[in-house]
Amino acid sequence: MQESAAVRKNYLDVDIPVSAGISFPFTLIIVFILMDLSGWYETSYHLFVLALITMSFLGFIDDMLGKRDALGFKGHFKALFKGRLTTGGLKALGGGILAFYVAFSLGGSWPDIVLNTLVIALAANLMNLFDLRPGRAVKAYIFFLLLIVLLAWGQVEWMLIAPLTGAVLFYGKEDLKARLMMGDAGSNVLGVALGYFCVVSFSWALKIGLLVFLIAIHIFTEKYSMTAVIEKNKLLKSLDDLGRSRQNG
Repeated sequence: MQESAAVRKNYLDVDIPVSAGISFPFTLIIVFILMDLSGWYETSYHLFVLALITMSFLGFIDDMLGKRDALGFKGHFKALFKGRLTTGGLKALGGGILAFYVAFSLGGSWPDIVLNTLVIALAANLMNLFDLRPGRAVKAYIFFLLLIVLLAWGQVEWMLIAPLTGAVLFYGKEDLKARLMMGDAGSNVLGVALGYFCVVSFSWALKIGLLVFLIAIHIFTEKYSMTAVIEKNKLLKSLDDLGRSRQNG
């Protein structure tokens, strides 16, 4: 695994398997096949499945081949403007194209398509910002998912939410113990899923508010460390440490 770059040092300088989040789309495929055999699967789910598989593949490429010499949107696009395409830049461009395809396929006016594209594209990277400590991205996904369900009560598609969330919860205990690293192959999947849930469930006003939040948090994390912010806040620190063994904290 080490020779194939499937093992990487985590923040404690311990070698652990990376890109374990690639299990999420595989789990979804199995569950949806079983749903189809049971007559519960709908063709409208195709777009969601395609988005998650594609984003996971792009994230997997970055996990396996990424050099980590350019970080964040700013770093990847700066490299791109210099004529160098990083794996992160490839993922960002591919994710943007995917976001547009999903938004266009969902339909609506051009303002709707542009707004939905931006929400999905930025949401795709959102979980990356949290996947820096054991269990943090899992907790962030659950938090944002609960918030979406509350804000879009009665509008969410549980048949899409349940399989992915089940896979995340099952995987989460290994992430909390720092035995596996989710990687971009998983965090980007969670981000795209959250973005998809939002654009199909939220009103225009809610999506505008969400877009402002996504832009703000990306600008903030380009300048400041989210981990440092969490460490300085007692409540956030307590939530961040919840369920994590002390040797991994």
